[in-house]
Amino acid sequence: MTTKKLLIVDDEERIRELVQACLEELGGWATLTAESGKEALKIAQTELVDAILLDVSMPDMDGYSVYEQLQADTITESIPVIFLTAKVQPSDRARFAEMKIAGVITKPFEPLKISQNVAEILGWGT
Repeated sequence: MTTKKLLIVDDEERIRELVQACLEELGGWATLTAESGKEALKIAQTELVDAILLDVSMPDMDGYSVYEQLQADTITESIPVIFLTAKVQPSDRARFAEMKIAGVITKPFEPLKISQNVAEILGWGT
């Protein structure tokens, strides 16, 4: 069985490091990280990633823009995306529902449960 590879995109280094540690240690998955939307798009086009955890609120290019660009590219359109966000207003929920994202994990998240949350959202057997 091959190890799943996830791309973690967040402009906050400590969140990237925390999510990365939890997914690698607890989920047993390989991870790549990106601190910006531009970097994330580059990685998604060159690396075979099984899923992307994407922060919604980032400077320069927000998660929505990154997601739209991923969807517009035949190389990356089929990669499941999970939004990592502190924004869960009803208007945001409605917007998420219209998009074909795999799911949403809200910040602050429970570090010990994040790999389990990811596995449940993506239907990966744990």
